[in-house]
Amino acid sequence: MFVIGIVFASLAALGYGLSSVLRALGARRAAVTARDAGGAPGTTAAGGPSIQSTAATLRDPAFLVGTALVVLGFGGGAIAARFLPLFLSQTIVSANLIVTALLGTAVLGIRLHTRDWIAISAVIASLCMLGFSSARHPTEGAESFAFHWGLFGATVAIAAAAVYAIYRLGPRGSIIGGAAAGLLFGIIAIAVRILGGIDPFDPVTLLTDPAAWTIAIAGAIGFYVHTVALQLGAVNGVTAVLVVGETAAPGIIGVLFLGDEAEPGLGWLAIVGFIGAVIGAIAVAYYGSSEADHFGEAPPTEGGWRRRPKQRTDSAQAGPSA
Repeated sequence: MFVIGIVFASLAALGYGLSSVLRALGARRAAVTARDAGGAPGTTAAGGPSIQSTAATLRDPAFLVGTALVVLGFGGGAIAARFLPLFLSQTIVSANLIVTALLGTAVLGIRLHTRDWIAISAVIASLCMLGFSSARHPTEGAESFAFHWGLFGATVAIAAAAVYAIYRLGPRGSIIGGAAAGLLFGIIAIAVRILGGIDPFDPVTLLTDPAAWTIAIAGAIGFYVHTVALQLGAVNGVTAVLVVGETAAPGIIGVLFLGDEAEPGLGWLAIVGFIGAVIGAIAVAYYGSSEADHFGEAPPTEGGWRRRPKQRTDSAQAGPSA
């Protein structure tokens, strides 16, 4: 079962990574089409995407293919969450950040620098640490039915706050939207893990479990918020904070409430791997969170460890005025 979980988590990482790039490509093509057609403005007064621009993105063929791949990611992640400790399954799924970054260089023309490769390598090394240190089978936790209701209430609150933020904050909301989508996707993994009526199969128990409702709400709102975040921000930055949300929250909840644990004597390695994966994702988010350039008109970003290199003003270059 452990190997099956690893395989499906890897498939989820591949599906989500391809999906992010293809949906970002759809958002770019929809923006270019709207500009060339001289149609209605693509943003609201607050700078967020309009309903019309989002609808145009949803109709783009590349976006539709990316949406189909979300199903692959969801299915793989759900199976992995049943067979593996959440801190392992979700961290493997978070490798979609690597797929997104590498494929984005070819499809979206994103330029990766040394700092980006270092951050991505840190994520890969951290995944190896987690895989080596995690227990081969998740143990049964002691969550109560109140936990199911609490998860459902938290999901509704996060979903409402995420939708409000992305339309009120405009481009600044892309990172918040990505992080919220990550939390919602992470909540899906938790809900799948605790969902009743699976083994043995009981449709009444399954449909009346608040965890089932949580999966439906988190999946729909998470997908929508992620789509809008890809319209607003850079794909690597949005994906990186999404990875943090979908990895950190389930990992912590799994250890605290669901009985997930590391192999005896290797708890320190699991902690180091988990922290390294989160920090690496944050680094990619920080250096990839500049405003999305859907029209390909912005100059390539510069390398180095300072995200926005210091610029000399014209007045400083000209010297003091007479």
